[in-house]
Amino acid sequence: MSMEETIKRINELARKAKAEGLTDEELEERNELRKEYIHAFKRSLKSQLDNIKYVEDEPK
Repeated sequence: MSMEETIKRINELARKAKAEGLTDEELEERNELRKEYIHAFKRSLKSQLDNIKYVEDEPK
């Protein structure tokens, strides 16, 4: 599942939770999707931070 699809499904479940509530299966799915999203976000952030170069460290 792509990140866009994951976010879309999380939002669908959030709207349903507000409107009528979620079943146990839907709650479990929502929690797994949230974990997946957070894990992907952390990976992306780590990748960005790993690619930062400090100007001070550059040879002159």
